[in-house]
Amino acid sequence: MFRKILIANRGEIALRIIRAAKELGIKTVAVFSEADKHSLHVRFADEAVCIGPNSSKDSYLNIRSILSAANITNADAIHPGYGFLAENSYFAQICSDHNITFIGPSPEAIDKMGDKAVAKATMKAAGVPVVPGSEGVVKTIEEARDVAIKTTYPIMLKAVAGGGGKGMRLIQNEDELNKNFEVIQNEAMSFFGNGDLYIEKLIGDAKHIEIQIFGDRFGNHIHLNERECSLQRRHQKLIEETPSVAVSQKLREKMGKISAAGAKAVNYVGPGTIEYLLDKSGNFFFMEMNTRIQVEHPITEEALKIDLVKEQIRVLAGEKLSLSEHQPMFHSIECRINAEDPFNDFRPSPGKIEGLHCPGGQGIRVDTHIYQNYVVPPYYDSLLAKLITYGRTRQDAIDKMKLALDEFVIEGVKTTIPFHQAMMNNPDFVNGKIDTKYLEKHNWLEYKV
Repeated sequence: MFRKILIANRGEIALRIIRAAKELGIKTVAVFSEADKHSLHVRFADEAVCIGPNSSKDSYLNIRSILSAANITNADAIHPGYGFLAENSYFAQICSDHNITFIGPSPEAIDKMGDKAVAKATMKAAGVPVVPGSEGVVKTIEEARDVAIKTTYPIMLKAVAGGGGKGMRLIQNEDELNKNFEVIQNEAMSFFGNGDLYIEKLIGDAKHIEIQIFGDRFGNHIHLNERECSLQRRHQKLIEETPSVAVSQKLREKMGKISAAGAKAVNYVGPGTIEYLLDKSGNFFFMEMNTRIQVEHPITEEALKIDLVKEQIRVLAGEKLSLSEHQPMFHSIECRINAEDPFNDFRPSPGKIEGLHCPGGQGIRVDTHIYQNYVVPPYYDSLLAKLITYGRTRQDAIDKMKLALDEFVIEGVKTTIPFHQAMMNNPDFVNGKIDTKYLEKHNWLEYKV
């Protein structure tokens, strides 16, 4: 087992990893930017090292500074959390070159799954159904036109290195393709340092279903059921739940078996998710694989009563997988509480938290890094907390979420709590009639509390 883990991240996920490490008897090192010097992950880690100024590129994305922090603290492992360097194969390789264990998959697996075109080809070869579209990268507008005609409009034009809703565009016809091809190339280059694009057929009225998989170094690969992630704004998830009302036991087993086989095809080690679009006829199509722990991992933990982060640490330390496939014991829902103004197109709302009360009670979990007088910086993701509820039935989880949202008080900054309160009262959500385009077609304010 590791002696000391450096956590190359911030916020609630850094705290989550610190807690898991402490339960395993492992010392922890927090790294922080100047903006985060008063953050709780800095306080609760055994050691802390400042790695740069406020900007992400000068701190949490600064590989040289992070490795220096690991060296001076004698950390023998680095946990990247999610975001930042979590899916950076170069960082994973550099850690290995310095005899530091990267608590994530191999650089080779990250490369195969991080490039969306390569991932699609790899999954297709492993027998995983894929969205119709280009076989790989479309390098020119002429090639894109030919593929679009064969695929048929509407299509999605996507960056191979894309993520977080960036580097993708809905294209309805050839005129829109001509206007957007170079624009998306430039956007992809700006955000990801890679301007390669590929094309997929638009799957209308689809649900976003992801399968949690887990692998170890001994060739064991399992699935841990699905998560429903359809409620999104600009391709970014807002509410997740498990199990999904759209997935039958037969479909769950089929998707899970195929996903585990896909993970095995790339010798995947650790937790990851394989994401699909599920159409109204029950057909599912591979979109991408996330080679990291997910933001929404707590709902799987609460539904199955397991600890994914502790298992991740154990497996990357060389232990055999101890988890097994089994049915959910509970239904669990997660609401992402962001520092955003939902009444003003979800505009970011940084600032000082002047009042705070977190909900509690049976069936309620809050993963957060905020406290009263904490200053929400404008430099990073706006996530303040993940509010998770669980119950024996979906309605139990919804009822607990309503109570928890009513009790959750954050003063001084705008938050998405009013949005979530509205959705818990929305008959479409309550009845599971949600797809990835729901918020584009409906006004959530109709159910405002």
